[in-house]
Amino acid sequence: MRLSADDAIMLPEKLRDYILSPTHSDGRAKAAYLGLLGYTQADWEQLESDLRQQILNCEAQPGRPSLYGDKYEIVAPLTGPNGKTAWVRTIWIIIHGETVPRFVTLIPEKKP
Repeated sequence: MRLSADDAIMLPEKLRDYILSPTHSDGRAKAAYLGLLGYTQADWEQLESDLRQQILNCEAQPGRPSLYGDKYEIVAPLTGPNGKTAWVRTIWIIIHGETVPRFVTLIPEKKP
């Protein structure tokens, strides 16, 4: 299954203040991993664009059950602004009653 890249909801706060934050207690390891690809907190819009273009074009697999909706996972390579590539696992949810995917999180992933 492919999730809709055009309609996907990715909150700036989630990308900028969590995933790319070098000081967030949970996000700083993700920020360091993505920093190896050239992403910074200041250019969070580049990460959003790359997730839409590179990750959401890949097959999504059903994820863990949730009370709030259907979760999906995409494991795929992500090429950053500096041209380096690393594997990531992204988690998405389609909330009950909605039709668009929402970005939940990104997890560094070893190459499958």
